[in-house]
Amino acid sequence: MKSRKLLFFLSAVFFFNLSLAQVKLSSWNIRHMGKSKSEQEIAFMAQTLRDYDIVAIQEVVAGNGGAQSVAKLADELSRTGFKWNYTVSQPTQGGRYSSERYAYLWKSSRVELIKKAWLDVDCIEDFEREPYFIKFKYKNEHFTLVNIHAVPKSKQPERELKNLKLYPDLYPEENLIFLGDFNLPQSHTVFNPLKSKGFFPALVNQKTSLKMRCISNECLASEYDNLFIDSKVFSIQESGVDLFHELYPDLKSARKISDHIPVWVKFDFR
Repeated sequence: MKSRKLLFFLSAVFFFNLSLAQVKLSSWNIRHMGKSKSEQEIAFMAQTLRDYDIVAIQEVVAGNGGAQSVAKLADELSRTGFKWNYTVSQPTQGGRYSSERYAYLWKSSRVELIKKAWLDVDCIEDFEREPYFIKFKYKNEHFTLVNIHAVPKSKQPERELKNLKLYPDLYPEENLIFLGDFNLPQSHTVFNPLKSKGFFPALVNQKTSLKMRCISNECLASEYDNLFIDSKVFSIQESGVDLFHELYPDLKSARKISDHIPVWVKFDFR
């Protein structure tokens, strides 16, 4: 009997450590992340994001209140049991009327920042909102996130997303992960060059934006948000979405948080 209990205990420890030996990464377009967000809404976001190791955010307000709201979110996350750090980009420069900020938040006990985040200002003619990079270390390995918020579908995001295929050659020493709101489904042909280089979407046929109202219990509208993982470097353990809107009585209330749901992937190095 004692040997069975010991075996059960060792198995539980093994699987617990195995779950820790992976990075859980989330991306969320939080609509108008700025001073319009109340303390209660930021607390709700923290509860939604608390189990991730790294969070990438799009659509942080470029003007007053954007960076401050991210700081409040980091503080609220740090109240959930782990210390969280964060960084907020400068306003993007590529589009005069679509400027916004990006943000990253991460558990310092899980990953180590090894290069300060930066906007790719060399490509402001190619993107209205130039991508935001950050580099981390995990288990003596490094990886670099590329945070993207493409232009709306009405403005043909494929015209700027076609440039993503250049990054693996521009940064051959970096283990890249592309994530964010692409405003196109992963099935679009513009992603084929990335896929041919081994970058596969974490989510397939998964809608991620919210409708204005649910129709026949269908509340999700479009397949826009995703994470593209380099399959030569990383293995995907799990992936999914957080249906936070189901905790609200209606979509109008949920959309005060965002009109997108968080997407996530759990990965490890091969």
